[in-house]
Amino acid sequence: AGPLALAGGVLAEGEEPFFVLNSDVICEFPFAALARFHRQHGGQGSLVVTRVEEPAKYGVVVSEPDTGRIRCFVEKPRVFVSNKIDAGRGGFSPGILQRIQVGLSAAGLGGGPGPPRSALRPLPQLRPTSIEKEIFPAMAQEGQLYAMELQGFWMDIGRGGDFLTGMCMYLQALRSQHPEKLHSGPGVVGNVLVDPSAKIGANCVIGPNVTIGAGVVVEDGVRGGRCTVLEGARIRSHSWLESGGVGWSCSVGQWVRMERGGVLGEDVIVNDELYLNGANVLPHKSIAESVPEPRIIM
Repeated sequence: AGPLALAGGVLAEGEEPFFVLNSDVICEFPFAALARFHRQHGGQGSLVVTRVEEPAKYGVVVSEPDTGRIRCFVEKPRVFVSNKIDAGRGGFSPGILQRIQVGLSAAGLGGGPGPPRSALRPLPQLRPTSIEKEIFPAMAQEGQLYAMELQGFWMDIGRGGDFLTGMCMYLQALRSQHPEKLHSGPGVVGNVLVDPSAKIGANCVIGPNVTIGAGVVVEDGVRGGRCTVLEGARIRSHSWLESGGVGWSCSVGQWVRMERGGVLGEDVIVNDELYLNGANVLPHKSIAESVPEPRIIM
């Protein structure tokens, strides 16, 4: 099982390169440019890299400025060697699959008599392999890995606060490139993205930097800024949401105030007239009292 076992056979049959994407990153998706770059340099792999202001916090990519060929990777360098990091986007030729160590076993071995030995067929046995620590450095040493610099915004959104920062970057990119996709109208402030199926009541003030998902209901008099509300959630009248996230199918009661980076997991119910200060609530919980100080509710 696993991604390689599921997709390896399909990918290995052809000669076309394929993309590999990290799911916890938000940025531009330069697929066409990456495909062209990969074919032009002729190596086995291409990494999209992005510049960061504090490279000492990351593992950086050291590459040749003219060709983009990656020379090495340096983990959290103490002295400056590069300010480029792996952006979590890559293009690879099928040959990379052979770099992951594969052993052989035979079907039917173990308990019971099993089929005759002549009927046994080799099956892949995959050991845990770090692409970043094992495969990429080896490819770089062989001159088979190249770096293409990302143009535009980039953010690792694996944490709640970083997700909101990435969301703001995305909304600003929409403002610059596709302003027609942003919501406008009475009570809308700044960059706001609203699914067409969502319903927003009267006398609301939404924005700046808000996303509202499919089927969301925002009742009258709600105020929201720098927050995201996911599919199927309901925000009841006169509540205040600031710098936080409301998960799928949540219900936030009337006159609730949420602020300071709080996140509600899926299907959380918040009773009326409560104050949530940086509350991170796990899914399927009911909140019946205020949370005056930041904490995790399990």
